Amino acid sequence: MVRKRVPDWLNSSLWSSTPADDRLHIYSPPATASAAVSGSTLQPPTAVSPPPAAAVASIPQPTPPTKSETRDPANKNSNNNTGGNDQNGDSSGASPDDISRRALLLSELSKKVINMWELRRIASQGIPDGAGIKSTVWKLLLGYLPPERGQWPSELAKKRSQYRHLKEELLMNPSEITRRLEKSMACDNDESKSESKGLLSRSQITHGEHPLSLGKSSVWNQFFQDSEIIEQIDRDVMRTHPDMHFFSGDSKLAKSNQDAMRNILIVFSKLNPGIRYVQGMNEVLAPLFYVFKNDPDAEMAAGAEADTFFCFVELLSGLRDHFCQQLDNSNVGIRSTISRLSQLLKEQDEELWRHLEVTTKVNPQFYAFRWITLLLTQEFSFADSLRIWDTLLSDPEGPLETLLRVCCAMLILVRRRLLAGDFTSNLKLLQSYPSANISHLLYVANKLRSQAIG
Repeated sequence: MVRKRVPDWLNSSLWSSTPADDRLHIYSPPATASAAVSGSTLQPPTAVSPPPAAAVASIPQPTPPTKSETRDPANKNSNNNTGGNDQNGDSSGASPDDISRRALLLSELSKKVINMWELRRIASQGIPDGAGIKSTVWKLLLGYLPPERGQWPSELAKKRSQYRHLKEELLMNPSEITRRLEKSMACDNDESKSESKGLLSRSQITHGEHPLSLGKSSVWNQFFQDSEIIEQIDRDVMRTHPDMHFFSGDSKLAKSNQDAMRNILIVFSKLNPGIRYVQGMNEVLAPLFYVFKNDPDAEMAAGAEADTFFCFVELLSGLRDHFCQQLDNSNVGIRSTISRLSQLLKEQDEELWRHLEVTTKVNPQFYAFRWITLLLTQEFSFADSLRIWDTLLSDPEGPLETLLRVCCAMLILVRRRLLAGDFTSNLKLLQSYPSANISHLLYVANKLRSQAIG
């Protein structure tokens, strides 16, 4: 059998990554994933409203990256902010490409009707920080905001009101539900029976409202069934990005953010009984909530919990089958998606595919399961993950196809080390992926797309 020739561009030294220490991680994030933020350190956004198109030329430039580790834009007193940098910073470190894209995005966002094709094209190249651009663009890309700017206030008000009602209905303690039922029933009694002061006699309490009820319609029975899932959500939320003050710690900010993420995941699990909550969903939720909560517009930041909930639902709508164990072996389950990644690698680099899966017998499920289900949030620094998500969310067909190309590109980037490795070294390498130039990674992924189209 004649093997496919490896394209010359795959053998370029440009795609060779610097060897890193190998650490074996199966599901937990790499130890240095969020701490070692190199050239894409997160910065606090500047509170600037999108200007009209005529004023784009005079827009302020984005905040420059610093050499410190990841900071929390919402926390001005972050312990990581030791350099005395001003929160707004200056624009001396912004690249010309970032400045250009920022101007193009602000111009597009200032239009009465957003051109979604153009917005996706620009955003796929990376959304610069500042002016709440990423927050607004992500909401548009996920379909949460309509292209018509004039509809934004009414849509946001409607969605946030809807979420508030969902919380009131689904997060209420059964004791409060029972109390309200008792009060409602008591009010229906004759005035002669009003001496009970709202309390029902023992015979009036229905079976479904009793704490020991096993009935399917019992709010108490459902409450106890949910408690195990809620405990898992609590544990996972507490473990979310422990190196970032935005998510972790005893500060008021961290506690408030943890409560918001907890609420979102509980409401989602109750509205989706088919999949409920699956460990790792908190990691997919985190980038959305982080970006929306750090919007410099105070009103937008205040509505971050509701906005995040609906965007999270929309994001998972095309990926939810990966979290449903009953579908694992179906043509829409996670194993089928991993097989598609394997086939893509075989088509693009059969030599590497054969070495991994035939010679060294590295099953792609050993590394790709986490890559795909968590949308690469655990393989790179948090800042780099946000950059990758700009590209993933910009795909009009949904993030999955682009995600598979990025995963294939990740394998190609380290192909020399993989071809030289055995089962153990290759598994360690892929389960603790080394630092990579994200621009190069996304370039390779886009190259794979171009070849598939051609």
